[in-house]
Parts: sequence; C-alpha cells; structure tokens
Amino acid sequence: MDAPKSALEIVMERLRKNDADAGVEARPLTDEQKAAIADARSQGEARIAERKIMHASAMASVFDPAERAEREEELRRDLDRFERERDEKIRRIRE
Repeated sequence: MDAPKSALEIVMERLRKNDADAGVEARPLTDEQKAAIADARSQGEARIAERKIMHASAMASVFDPAERAEREEELRRDLDRFERERDEKIRRIRE
C-alpha cells in the first residue's frame, strides 16, 4: 500500500494538472540552463549584498532623518530592481 501523500505533493499534482489543462508544457531544464540559472542567482545575490554593504557604510555618516529616509527608499528601489533583473534573466534562460 502506498504511503499517504503530503500536502505539498497534493498541491504540486493540482498545479501540474492546471498547467496541463491550460496547455503549459513542462520541460526539464538542461544542465547548461541549470548552471546559467545558478550563476544568475549568485550574481544577483552578490549585487544585493554589495548594495547593502554600500548602504550601511553611507548610513553611518548620515544623521538627518529626512536624508536617512531617502537613502532607505533608494536602497529599497535598488533591491527591488536587482530582484526584477535577476528574475527576468532567469525567465529568459528558461525559455
């Protein structure tokens, strides 16, 4: 007798069925694609880490609350942009 399915397995089956019903074809990634995706993620994380370090360094010398808020907003925008660029690069690799 088969072991009961976990909630994750049930959800994944439903998602695969929904994809099949919608005509979405699941293609396995090639080794080159996997390596390229890993590289894109690594580069993205490096950019984010570098930006956070630069932000922390800059914030050490800023005491004006308005300027601090502006710098925090810049950081948030930059991190969002880095994540979007990384995700877009991964999407292109998967195609």
